[in-house]
Amino acid sequence: MGVAVAFHLAEAGVRDVVVVERGVLGGGSSGKPIGGVRAQFSDPVNVALGARSLRAYGEFGRRPGGDIGLRRVGYLFLLDREQDVAAFTAGVEVQARMGVRSRVVGPEEAGALCPYVRTEGLLAGVYSAGDGHARPGAVVAGYARAAAALGVSFRTGVRVTGMELDGGRVAAVRTDHGVIPCGAVVCAAGAWSAAVGDMAGVELPVRPLRRQIAFTAPLVPPPPRTPFTIDFSSTAYFHNGDGGALLIGLADPRQEEGFDTSWTDDWVELFRAVARRRMPALAGVDVVGGWAGLYEVTPDRNALIGRDPRVPNFLYATGFSGHGFLQAPAVGEVVRDLYLEREPVVDVSALSAERFRAGGGAGAGAEAARRPEIHVV
Repeated sequence: MGVAVAFHLAEAGVRDVVVVERGVLGGGSSGKPIGGVRAQFSDPVNVALGARSLRAYGEFGRRPGGDIGLRRVGYLFLLDREQDVAAFTAGVEVQARMGVRSRVVGPEEAGALCPYVRTEGLLAGVYSAGDGHARPGAVVAGYARAAAALGVSFRTGVRVTGMELDGGRVAAVRTDHGVIPCGAVVCAAGAWSAAVGDMAGVELPVRPLRRQIAFTAPLVPPPPRTPFTIDFSSTAYFHNGDGGALLIGLADPRQEEGFDTSWTDDWVELFRAVARRRMPALAGVDVVGGWAGLYEVTPDRNALIGRDPRVPNFLYATGFSGHGFLQAPAVGEVVRDLYLEREPVVDVSALSAERFRAGGGAGAGAEAARRPEIHVV
């Protein structure tokens, strides 16, 4: 998110943009997603951000440049509960009005789209052929390379320790390598955003939650090209990896909040239990490694994007609850527009952090708080 914002600011002619990163670029949550890109959401704002970002990823080789390994294999949600069928059908209708070509499919077609799927007990699926997956590390590198060419300064290995306010505005950012005077700050710190917001007196209700991904040994015979497939009720998911392997994941309901990013395999048996019911050929796959990262979770699973009304030069883009990577191109444009004080390419007023503050629940923000995003695992 930070490099996308930096690139779009610099491309628009903003000078003296500095990206401060306590480790290496992509060393936090940005380097850890499974890489899904999609426009299938229930909230129209998320649909708009996802669709615009999909277009940007499709053109990434031209602007900003670089091969991001985009594979438009489609997204397939598997549904085995009536309430999910109703909710996803309503989502398809929202998406159709916004130009996203998703559709409800029957169990037999879902099985044909993904041969691993066992259709017994399946009620329906929802499929969008234009979705897929890409390589997050390559996206970070592409944006960073183009931003640097436009004059953006990257200060890696530098930790932000505080902020200096003057007249209700951020005047400087303190780091363990000195003080950086500034005209504005953009918080794109992901799971660590609450602490960064506190430095400026801005409340950002973002909590860290570990999510883990595993990769299998190469399958024999090699797996067919499959959609990014998600068994929605169990949250088990998988897609093709490199060299005949699969990437697999599951949202472990036992996971407690916190900043632990160590990888363990204790959740893999939960995936195997789902596989025995829904994709039996994958129940016995050999897991040979994996990694862990952090979701940046908000109370309604919708992002926080906006400008703080009390500290007006403090902007934020965080709390994406698992869909930050896939929305990064559009959010980079939105934050650029907010900084330049012009109408954003997507109206994100419903995603203001004000929706969670006492007395801030009027209008579109309150509607977002009552309308949590459904298409999240």
